[in-house]
Amino acid sequence: MQLNEAVSRRLTELLRERDMTQYQLYMQSGVPKSTIGNIVNCVYDSVKLRILHELCQGLGIGLEEFFHSPLFDEDGLEP
Repeated sequence: MQLNEAVSRRLTELLRERDMTQYQLYMQSGVPKSTIGNIVNCVYDSVKLRILHELCQGLGIGLEEFFHSPLFDEDGLEP
């Protein structure tokens, strides 16, 4: 799996867990809804750490919790 796909899946998972929409995340984080949609739809090859940090703030978690998922196991990520 590509890293951008793992980020997309993790963000979708966290939104679902919190019963939160992309619009609600935009309102909480300040990250444009179009950017959130592009991340979820794997439009970007990579995502800036600053954007991930802002999304995490909107989700009420830290970066360490975002990346604490089997999706980011090194064995499962493509170089």
